Amino acid sequence: TIIKMRQRTQMPGTPGGPDDFFRRFFDFPPGFRSPSPRRQSRKSGSLGTGVVIDSSGLILTNYHVIMTGNNKAADKITVSFKEDSKERRAKVIGKDRATDLVLLQIEKKPGELFQAVKFGNSDSLRVGDWVVAIGNPFGRGHTVTAGIVSGKGRFDIRKPYLDLIQTDASINPGNSGGPLFNLNGEIVGINQSILTKSGGNMGIGFAIAINSAKK
Repeated sequence: TIIKMRQRTQMPGTPGGPDDFFRRFFDFPPGFRSPSPRRQSRKSGSLGTGVVIDSSGLILTNYHVIMTGNNKAADKITVSFKEDSKERRAKVIGKDRATDLVLLQIEKKPGELFQAVKFGNSDSLRVGDWVVAIGNPFGRGHTVTAGIVSGKGRFDIRKPYLDLIQTDASINPGNSGGPLFNLNGEIVGINQSILTKSGGNMGIGFAIAINSAKK
């Protein structure tokens, strides 16, 4: 599932405006509104991936895909499926910054159902097992990459609650929140991050172990 989000952000005004000139010479009283607003609004967007975990339309994805720096959800969240290019609205119904996970609910028609993934057992993975990552790298659309499990029990010092699977399956910006499958077609992880010096894939990617995500 491809996820798009739109957020209205506040940007500093252009230096040197009329308010900057007047502030050099006058002390403005509290509540004074500048004739030249120092903060301007603009829209920003991002792309990510998610996975349907329940036929009722529940989608699991990364916290950092949906949430802004002030712990608020994006103004607008839409999802689309490979089989259907139609964009559907979604809303956040659960979030956990510590494990970098967000749960979305698709806005749907009464009685509408969706195809959900089958859960695997990430504890049974072995180093060297083949895995498949699905995502939306650089906004190119649904993409499948393959690799092996390079390591287990990895962690991020910034998020010590994460149990991460290391893989060399190509994971790039836009893959965040997408599923990592075993060869039985069962989800074993949620693609989360990469270790890189260039900003692109260097063969060191990480996914949140699905057993941790289920908790």
